[in-house]
Amino acid sequence: MPTFDRFGDQLARVRDLVTLSGNATGKTRGGRPVNSTDMRRAAVVLLLALIPAAGSAQTAGDGSGKPRARALGIRFDGTPGALNAITDVPGVTVGHTTLIRGDGALRVGEGPVRTGVTAIMPRGEHPEDPVFAGWFALNGNGEMTGTTWVEESGFLEGPIAITNTHSVGVVRDAIIAWQVERNATFQPWSLPVVAETYDGYLNDINGFHVKPEHVFAALDGAADGAVAEGNVGGGTGMICMGFKGGIGTSSRRLPDRAGGYTIGVLVQANFGGGTQLRIDGVAVGREFARQNKTEVPFPEDNHPAGGGSIIIVIATDAPLLPHQLKRLARRASLGVARVGGTSHNGSGDIFIAFSTANVGVASATPTAEATMLSNSRITGVFEATVQATEEAIINAIIAAETMVGRDSHRIEALPHDRLVEIMRRYGR
Repeated sequence: MPTFDRFGDQLARVRDLVTLSGNATGKTRGGRPVNSTDMRRAAVVLLLALIPAAGSAQTAGDGSGKPRARALGIRFDGTPGALNAITDVPGVTVGHTTLIRGDGALRVGEGPVRTGVTAIMPRGEHPEDPVFAGWFALNGNGEMTGTTWVEESGFLEGPIAITNTHSVGVVRDAIIAWQVERNATFQPWSLPVVAETYDGYLNDINGFHVKPEHVFAALDGAADGAVAEGNVGGGTGMICMGFKGGIGTSSRRLPDRAGGYTIGVLVQANFGGGTQLRIDGVAVGREFARQNKTEVPFPEDNHPAGGGSIIIVIATDAPLLPHQLKRLARRASLGVARVGGTSHNGSGDIFIAFSTANVGVASATPTAEATMLSNSRITGVFEATVQATEEAIINAIIAAETMVGRDSHRIEALPHDRLVEIMRRYGR
């Protein structure tokens, strides 16, 4: 997970590389000139090597050892996969680029910067092979590009990326450039899926700090294994339920008698107000409000940025067709509701689901044979999606840390000790 952050001497090495990018004439790599983009990518690779990739179902995937929701004793329905992450679905990989620099007053174009990009690769090292997909908007005050073709064709061609609202265009264009460079387009043209949530309360969103090299880094750094959560990637500057939010993930594995399929979910959580938050049925948000002696706000005042959104990506190895995957995407709404979300007017609550089954079907001619899970056996997949969505959102909040951003705006992390105390009081 590349992180453009304050890492002392290590960051200085990266700055040296970026500085050198302006004076790289005459040097070669693989027989071609090294340009500024090459040097910036080299810096990203260096940062990627500096950060460990540890993690498990109960600890964070960024090597920090931070607890996840289950480690705090939070109970969830269903059986998670080994990593309790979207990467439990075989072949799915995830990469983040995190941008954090600057403090104090906002200076548009300079910072403070609290943003990034997250990439999800449905087929990992084989991005040229489309997957069946379906999408759904619970509330459409947001953006997910490429969904017109997903709806029309039933296929998702290439990676999914999530970033901030004003960086959708550059991320989309960078994905196309990445695909062209690797000859990884399915058609002669590309229609990438890029989604967003708004981070302008903490980030210099109008400074357009996400650059093509950051997108390349997230795509090239995508890996299986544990997934970093909280203040990372596209989720760096996000706020959820009045607390610091961001990226979260979870998974479920169905029993063998139900097919043994895996369902994985990744969210970029940036929605709701603190008084709405519910965990395992407990009105945690209202309990915090009582403890803090704060007034319960009117719904439109719940999010300091004046709105909020959630992007949800659902992966499964169950052999589902596009119309079934649209049904699956709809079920994510119930996971949002279980944590207290009500989908405000200002929310862009947009969900996409894909299946890694039926490899090669998109390129088969003149006819293709596809396997479909019977509708009579799909309810378990629906339930697993709701369960994993709920836990992914809570994992995002649990993993996130207090952040101070532009104009010294401060968003507190959910205090773990007080959460545990509240849950115990309710017998959880």
